[in-house]
Amino acid sequence: MRIIFMGTPAFAVPTLEALVADGHALVAAYSQPPRPGGRRGRELVTSPVQVRAEQLNIPVATPVTLRDGAEQAAFAAHDADVAVVAAYGLILPKQVLAAPRLGCLNVHGSLLPRWRGAAPVQRAILAGDAETGVGIMQMEAGLDTGPVRLEGRTRIDTKNAGQLTDELANMGAELMVRVLRDPAAYPPRAQPSEGITYAEKIRKEEARIDFGADAAQVVRQIAAFCPVPGAFVEHAGERVKVLEAEMVAGAGPAGTVIDEALTIACGSGAIRPVRVQRAGRGAMSVAELLRGFAIPVGTRL
Repeated sequence: MRIIFMGTPAFAVPTLEALVADGHALVAAYSQPPRPGGRRGRELVTSPVQVRAEQLNIPVATPVTLRDGAEQAAFAAHDADVAVVAAYGLILPKQVLAAPRLGCLNVHGSLLPRWRGAAPVQRAILAGDAETGVGIMQMEAGLDTGPVRLEGRTRIDTKNAGQLTDELANMGAELMVRVLRDPAAYPPRAQPSEGITYAEKIRKEEARIDFGADAAQVVRQIAAFCPVPGAFVEHAGERVKVLEAEMVAGAGPAGTVIDEALTIACGSGAIRPVRVQRAGRGAMSVAELLRGFAIPVGTRL
């Protein structure tokens, strides 16, 4: 097929690579424009999709909007059979949705209609969902409201957001290839009218660990925000990210360090960090942290 690919973050790259490997003609790749980033936050950083598309010699477009008539005409001029979308980041107007012969197919990282929206992986972990998955959705004008052609599932267990995102990205790539090999075998099925939830974009302030919650919820918060933005505590004027933690026995005022292993009391139960990260440094064990950064018993975090 003649395919327009639309995606921006690393989540989308496995699908792009799978389409190329399966012999499709990628006539264009659309991605978000380079944004300020890097260590100083000043350098323009090219998206993972743009980087990989250029390596694969696929023409790349990075429009700021697709609401412009000229951009819509350029999109339609590709004469694509289908547009494949994976975490692109722009709303697609009706003119764009209707341009390819088979419309636009989206790789969405949840079991729709649960967790429509921007942050389905993190919201599923935070909510304590037992499982999640990925769906190949026929896009329409609503926010993730379109019918689903094919779906895959996986248990969440103790996976963090980074691990789960990688798993769903690879699963979505496999499912998209299956659908495009024989679209008629996977007709679109309307989403259920019940069980609709929305995965709002993650706000930076949500990453501050809430020790007033029970220990299980604190562990979920840490997993949901690993690796980014990173759940954190503050001590001695410094922010320390907690990348992994476990529930342990213990009690005390919420947020208080109750032993020399950095066990921290929660609203109910306690957690013990396993991997942490100081600003500007790599991940380390708690023992490594405490050798150079004292957090005495009784400290309130």
